[in-house]
Amino acid sequence: MAAVPTPATIYAAGVLCWRETPEGVRVLLVRRPDYDDLTIPKGKLDPGELLPQTAVRELHEETGVRATLGAPIGSIRYSVKGAPKFVQYWLAEVSEEAAAEAAAEFQPNEEISAVEWLPMNEAALRVSYPHDAEMIRDLGRRIADGTARTFAIIVVRHGKALPATDWDGPDSRRPLLHRGEEQAALIAPSLAAFGPERIVTSPAARCFATILPLTALTGLPVKTAAGISQDAYQAGKSKAAKQIAKRIRKHQSVVICTHGPVIPELVVGIRSATGARASGMQRAANLSTGDFAVFHLTPEEQPRLVEVEVHSAG
Repeated sequence: MAAVPTPATIYAAGVLCWRETPEGVRVLLVRRPDYDDLTIPKGKLDPGELLPQTAVRELHEETGVRATLGAPIGSIRYSVKGAPKFVQYWLAEVSEEAAAEAAAEFQPNEEISAVEWLPMNEAALRVSYPHDAEMIRDLGRRIADGTARTFAIIVVRHGKALPATDWDGPDSRRPLLHRGEEQAALIAPSLAAFGPERIVTSPAARCFATILPLTALTGLPVKTAAGISQDAYQAGKSKAAKQIAKRIRKHQSVVICTHGPVIPELVVGIRSATGARASGMQRAANLSTGDFAVFHLTPEEQPRLVEVEVHSAG
């Protein structure tokens, strides 16, 4: 799903926020005086960001809403003064309390003159752009079929580590290179954007170091799991499938940091639990160092895989 940024392309991200009210589902739109339009909140990628971080940052800056990203809802490509532009959108369910806090925080400004929570059908008719209307209608379809509300299993491959040939100690103690530390810092805000409730990692030093920036950002404790280590995999004692089954039973958004050979087993566990053959599964099973995949599942007894997205730390 995720595009790899290039200098020639303008990248941006947006969030289609929704909330249930006694009068029905409402969605969040913004009025932009410079464009004289009514649209879904979005904004451009800043240097040092990945798109999930951009999405939650821009949403908060424009509307005051602090949200946790759900599944992707669509993307668009178009040209701005001859330059290609790519915008990725996610869903985010917003509580009544969060909506009230945002309303109290928002101040009209030159960029955003008003924030409006409109009934879903009315919003689809009133937005200024056909692609916004289509995403709102898609939200309606997802609410109807039970796929709008999801939890996330986020699989991270550790950052770039010192090559094994340059390391004399136990493989489990092999450290990250400086580039790996940079990757860890880069991905942490985007991992946090999906609202993980749990962090699980291989006990290997390179995995633990990869999720340290995330723990600092979220305050979440870290659980080590020897069953998803490379040592366990090489000894034929991997417990990757059991780890996935446990997280799916809990319907709990989780970050799992592990090694390249273990990741395909985690993906197979998700596929087996959901019966899914979703696009993106193969790419998610072959992550490069510092990359992560997000699997969005429905919180049902028999979960369904709604979307798979992959993000690269480069």
